[in-house]
Amino acid sequence: MKRNVILKVLTIFTMMLAIIGSFSTSPAEAAPSNYKFDFGNGEVEKGYIGVSANDKYDVKKRYGFNTPENMINVPASGASLGSDAVEFLKFGTKSDNTFNVDLPNGLYEVKVTLGDTARASVVAEGVYQVINMTGNNATDSFQIPVTDGQLNLLITEGKVGTRFTLSALEIDKLSHHPETNRTIYIGGDSTVCNYYPLDSSIQAGWGQLLPKFVDPETFQVKNMASGGQIARGFLYDGQMEAILKYIKPRDYFILQLGINDTNPKNTTTEAQFKEYMREMVQQVKAKGATPILSTPQGRATDFNTEGVHSSVNRWYRNSIIALAQEENVPLVDLNVLSSAYFTSIGPAASLALYMNGDTLHPNRAGATVLARIVAEELKRQGLDGFTGEDKKNQ
Repeated sequence: MKRNVILKVLTIFTMMLAIIGSFSTSPAEAAPSNYKFDFGNGEVEKGYIGVSANDKYDVKKRYGFNTPENMINVPASGASLGSDAVEFLKFGTKSDNTFNVDLPNGLYEVKVTLGDTARASVVAEGVYQVINMTGNNATDSFQIPVTDGQLNLLITEGKVGTRFTLSALEIDKLSHHPETNRTIYIGGDSTVCNYYPLDSSIQAGWGQLLPKFVDPETFQVKNMASGGQIARGFLYDGQMEAILKYIKPRDYFILQLGINDTNPKNTTTEAQFKEYMREMVQQVKAKGATPILSTPQGRATDFNTEGVHSSVNRWYRNSIIALAQEENVPLVDLNVLSSAYFTSIGPAASLALYMNGDTLHPNRAGATVLARIVAEELKRQGLDGFTGEDKKNQ
């Protein structure tokens, strides 16, 4: 009797060990959560995985190009990682010519380094992730949730006729939960967008500098603004689609357009502009997030003979203000707020905040001033996460 009991106990113990073993996956079998890829056919940087244009996706390797016949290896003018790249011959937000990487579901930080290109955008999961990276070896990063076990990424059109290249890719897992951290999304034009290198560009948009005045423990900032943009284009050409894919309750969306909409070549009436803007505001509201409208700042030379800066009748400002009231959303009247600042420092100091020979586009110092004004106003209105202080230089 005792022997039978002992045998049963041993049998149960053996079965338990087998079950426990079935849940244990060896490191060789586990899908990695972090990768560093060096693209092209040159020497592979230490610590990186070399990927050539003809490397087709392999389920055993867990990475590769979906259609390598649409890829070529190309040289690049940078050093080490930036000395070579792959070029995407087929592209577009819905293209299947992607670089695929198997990943456990979760939230990832993806860092992209381009090869030689004048202007290119990054697409992943069928939508824009980074808009208009400019210059050779430009680098940027973004958060992305992976929910289907695979990241699908490509470099696509930022400007017609330029090359769309990729030199390096770094992927790091941030969380097991496939949802972005709280995010401030930004929509706008060339006075708002990013310029590269991000940390040292001479020209800058205020959206590029806004992270200086945002608590990084509360928000990440995702600037989807682009040069020359109008409300109709932002709404229908992919930027708004990308925001709506990820925006969620407790996120913010700051939208500033109007400068290019008033250009006759864009054939946008003020009434049409207002309705395009309204549609974006309502789409964000429907996601449970908070839309914020901003009016564009004026030109450096908008001073009257008494030394007062004013541009209150420019760029469909009145329709932006009316829309904010009608939709009951926060408004940053950057037009008036920046004019008050420019008046306080005078014409010469104001002009010094703009690019040389350009009275519309701010330089890095000017973009920093505008970003601080935006953050201070939103903090004053009680929106959380805005410091009004340069956190990166403290």
